[in-house]
Amino acid sequence: MTDKPHLDREHGQHLYRAMLRIRRFEAKCAELYQAQKIRGFLHLYDGEEAVAVGVMETLEDRDTIVATYRDHGHALARGLPMGALMAEMFGKVEGCARGRGGSMHFFDRARRFVGGNAIVGGGLPLAVGVALAEKERATGGLAACFFGEGAAGEGEFHESMNLAELWDLPVLFVCENNLYAMGVPLELAEAETDISRKAAAYRMPGAAVDGMNPVAVEAAARRAVDSIRSGAGPYFLECRTYRFRPHSMFDAQLYRTREEIDHWKERDPIPRTRKWLEENRMASAEELQAIEAGVDAEIEDAVAFAEKGTWESVEDLERFVLMDEVPQ
Repeated sequence: MTDKPHLDREHGQHLYRAMLRIRRFEAKCAELYQAQKIRGFLHLYDGEEAVAVGVMETLEDRDTIVATYRDHGHALARGLPMGALMAEMFGKVEGCARGRGGSMHFFDRARRFVGGNAIVGGGLPLAVGVALAEKERATGGLAACFFGEGAAGEGEFHESMNLAELWDLPVLFVCENNLYAMGVPLELAEAETDISRKAAAYRMPGAAVDGMNPVAVEAAARRAVDSIRSGAGPYFLECRTYRFRPHSMFDAQLYRTREEIDHWKERDPIPRTRKWLEENRMASAEELQAIEAGVDAEIEDAVAFAEKGTWESVEDLERFVLMDEVPQ
């Protein structure tokens, strides 16, 4: 079993770039939302990037990802093309779900990204179903399910945990504990605020990790994935993190203080990783600037791709409703 990633210059810079892509992509999305280029709901991942990036580093092409409505970070970390994601936000046919899913429903069959889910905890039973199929087919793949701590209060959370352990399924449960279920503080919603302890109720191994540290997340996720692949059954990983932006673009954030947000921003994984790379001579200022310039150029290209995309014709609106019409 591998306890920690091999953190050489290349990998350290890769983690920094992966998190920065998510942060700056979403910053551009917020800008475009205000310009009314992006419509509907928009839930941003700012602050939580270390979770998606750290966990995805441990997964393989054969594994399946079930995300939440805050799915931009998961999709980018999984390798979905940024242009297709931006086109999806714009509602264009060139989007990863032909513009029909929008922000909360990214999907990519080839990359086994089965989509974001607009329902709190809605992805949990889906992940159990995927894992059951993987076990029955003996593919060696696992299902990685991301969800917020608010989902721990839902019935399907307990049902899914129970069935996964009862049936010895290859599921990695990843709880992104950002302390607030929409606007409800964790201590007002859960009698037991140590979410990782809930795994013990189902005799499932579990652990908690600093979700603001990509290296710590990757190391913890690797231990979890190694355990699952060894045949030990499901594993529960709680990543303790924080979102810097509101729950959604319509949230006034009256439930928390500016002082609290500023306190957590001192642990922002992106500038902390940048500083660590420089201090440990794993990246020069010029290398980091080149990474940042490359990310900005990629985002610019993604926006241009989305802008040039096509709207779905009215004649096609009833397509892809039935299974036999879905592209294989």
